[in-house]
Amino acid sequence: MASSIGASETATIRRSPVVTRFAPSPTGYLHIGGARTALFNWLFARHHGGKALLRIEDTDRKRSTQDAIDKIVDGLDWLGLDYDAPPLFQSDRASRHAEVAQKLLVRGHAYKCYATPEELEAMREEQRARKLPLRYDRRWRDRDAAEAPADAPYVIRLKVPTEGETAIEDAVQGRVVVQNAEIDDYVLLRADGTPTYMLAVVVDDHDMGVTHVIRGDDHLNNAFRQLPIVRAMGWPEPVYAHIPLIHGTDGAKLSKRHGAVGVEAYRDDEGVLPEALFNYLLRLGWGHGDREEITREEAVQLFDLSGVGKSPSRIDPKKLHNLNGHYIREADDARLAALVAARLGPRADVALLERAMPVLKVRAHDLVELAEGARFLFARRPLALTDKAAALLDEQGRGLLAQVGETLRGETDWTSQALEVTTKALAERLGLGLGKLAQPMRAALTGTTTSPGIFDVLVLLGRAEALARIDAQAAPTPPTNTAAPTPPTDTTARTAASS
Repeated sequence: MASSIGASETATIRRSPVVTRFAPSPTGYLHIGGARTALFNWLFARHHGGKALLRIEDTDRKRSTQDAIDKIVDGLDWLGLDYDAPPLFQSDRASRHAEVAQKLLVRGHAYKCYATPEELEAMREEQRARKLPLRYDRRWRDRDAAEAPADAPYVIRLKVPTEGETAIEDAVQGRVVVQNAEIDDYVLLRADGTPTYMLAVVVDDHDMGVTHVIRGDDHLNNAFRQLPIVRAMGWPEPVYAHIPLIHGTDGAKLSKRHGAVGVEAYRDDEGVLPEALFNYLLRLGWGHGDREEITREEAVQLFDLSGVGKSPSRIDPKKLHNLNGHYIREADDARLAALVAARLGPRADVALLERAMPVLKVRAHDLVELAEGARFLFARRPLALTDKAAALLDEQGRGLLAQVGETLRGETDWTSQALEVTTKALAERLGLGLGKLAQPMRAALTGTTTSPGIFDVLVLLGRAEALARIDAQAAPTPPTNTAAPTPPTDTTARTAASS
């Protein structure tokens, strides 16, 4: 896709009161930390009635892939983060970046450096030996370019102030100060004419009209290297807001060893709904009193940088899934049925899933649990039994099932209310608690020991399938008198219970 920004310095997006940008590098999936950065940028722009823009920083052509770009955009779309202009691709703008480097050179804010790779390595070796910071020694800063060999390759370096200090009033971190002597004269334009990341970011932010640079605090040092370019060009300085990183449960930097770290994994593997992850990321480092459940509309109304904390946040998978359970219970049944059907495969009946959803979603924390809970609806006979379910269908359990099957076969009103009345009456005749019948029934009907209410299960399966599953697990019984049974004596009840 072509860049939506022209090459001219004056071809900029008209500034609105607030313009933010999310600028991922397409070298992999959309990391959960990146998703939160995208969310905070989007919310800040929406809260202030400004623009939210997307820039794909694909200058690393060897590692950037179309697949990664597609996954990033897909993840942002899934979270509901929309943008106010087509994505800008940094790789399309190399000529504009080089143009700015040349202007800095002409204005005396940059210089040509002819140091060879061998000379630079020797310089670093000496610095290591003397235990000095590895930093370019500015050997070409004040030298005449005429001293360089004819046609020698060169890079263009920024001429950073060497005295005084640079202070940034960060909207999250507060006032941060760095001595200018600590900032080296870094490369703006490589010998092959390609721009470095540090230059490209500043130029693109300016040309896109970005007013607020909201990003992870691992970029805080970059701000002190990028600001000299802004000042040398006489451009408006953006407001910086550096957000603390997300850590794992052990307090270490979040990585794959902590579990899911990409938006795609939370969606596909963990079964998290987008509104739940949106809400969770919002509360991961930002707060509004004690509120945990905040809708998208409320988030736009409430969000501001003043609520972002200075300390790293720790991801809490249990908290996320509890929040996700809340959103599952609030979700539309037809929508959930479609999502679960996609997980169950072609045999899944979406209409049946929608009818079942009110009882299936009550205890589910994610779509994975929801799909597992619905699997019994489409199981083929004979059902595969879990070990716990099989243990319930011992000789006694199978004998009870036979009596349940015989009793339910006479039921003409196949509703949960009527089936409950009939089954409770049987339990009373047998002198048993209802659970003693429900447990083997659940095992026979679902193959597991957990399910929605047993009478809801009977209704969802339908009369024919439910009785067939019960019969498949029931113990063979001799013919019985089909006349209406008489209430058992205590003796017969105990005998039935022990059979």
